[in-house]
Amino acid sequence: MDYRIPNIRHLRVFVEVAENKSISKASEKVFLSQPAITQAITKLEGMLNTSLFQRRSDGMYVTESGEVFLMRVRRSIEMITEGVKNAIRLGGGKGQTLQLVQMLKTTQLRALIAVSEAHNFSVAGRNLGISQSALHRAARELEDLLRIVLFEKTSTGISTSKAARALSKACKLAFAEIRQGWDEVNSIHNREIGEIVVGSMPLARTSLLPKAIIELSRQFPDFRIKVNDGPYDDLLYHLRHGDIDLLVGALRFPSPSDDVIQEELFSSPVAIIARSGHPLCRAKAVDIHMLAEYPWVVPRRGTPTRSIFESAFTEAGMDVPSRLVECSSQILVRSLLMDSDRLTIISAHQVQHELSLGLLETVPYRLAHSSRPIGLTFRRSWKPTKTQYSFMQLLRNG
Repeated sequence: MDYRIPNIRHLRVFVEVAENKSISKASEKVFLSQPAITQAITKLEGMLNTSLFQRRSDGMYVTESGEVFLMRVRRSIEMITEGVKNAIRLGGGKGQTLQLVQMLKTTQLRALIAVSEAHNFSVAGRNLGISQSALHRAARELEDLLRIVLFEKTSTGISTSKAARALSKACKLAFAEIRQGWDEVNSIHNREIGEIVVGSMPLARTSLLPKAIIELSRQFPDFRIKVNDGPYDDLLYHLRHGDIDLLVGALRFPSPSDDVIQEELFSSPVAIIARSGHPLCRAKAVDIHMLAEYPWVVPRRGTPTRSIFESAFTEAGMDVPSRLVECSSQILVRSLLMDSDRLTIISAHQVQHELSLGLLETVPYRLAHSSRPIGLTFRRSWKPTKTQYSFMQLLRNG
């Protein structure tokens, strides 16, 4: 589905009409003619394919769809307003926030986001499907409006200022709210064509997500589920900027940021795994010195499991083994184990299938601090739609 972000002025018109229950009163607030306001509301209703107002003799009253969309629009405007306020502060500007928000255009904010992500006007223009000159004009108009520096040309492309990054993040979160509002309106009319974007970490791919995805798809066949893999830091960045709705996998302690919430679902035991028939799997007793004699395939630095691996040796007063292959691909890890005497450290849940088939075995060595908390990570400000919440409940119920 094409989630077009409406004109910001049209969204402000919608809010004013809803709050004043009158087109004429709203006209005085937004400085638009009554016909222009009527046209703006009609365009919004056409985009959403629903009626937002009941036209009565005593005024304009929001419908059920209008009430749902109104909540999202208010949140969206609040986020943009806060983003403008922060951008002015960071950029050393002196403009009045509310007046500036009233003058913003959606095209300007989309240009800001595109250039902030691409660091190049040409690439950003292609990503938006508009000419480079049109994009450049919109971006510079925004810079002139706010009277702060947003973009600087460097030898490697376009650099964005702290002010630009703050406003870009706020706008991405605001646009995500509009998309959720669109989804909720569709849900009211039995058009369940929304989506959730999930950031998936290794354990989630094998034990948590498949079951929840299958069940949600059974309940809501047309609801889209997008799963993004990647390093934790990248997934967290996209979560905080509104590209991802929910992270599923190992939690981090302390919490990585004040603007996210972590919710533990269960604790997953970590074990040392080797191929079936590995010499250590046949040993009567395995100590840390024996483990150090073998090559390893381990997760990347900064992950909870890598920390458990390293602490097993450092707490014994030993150097961490140096014959390491860093890898986050479970398929490659399995192949390396099967064809060599390498060892790995991994959650038993992730290789339960291979263990049950006798392809891999657990090395009889008891690790200290051998459990990882597994759960959900989401933005503190995030308000999931009903269907998104249903997906979270399926994950919680396991």
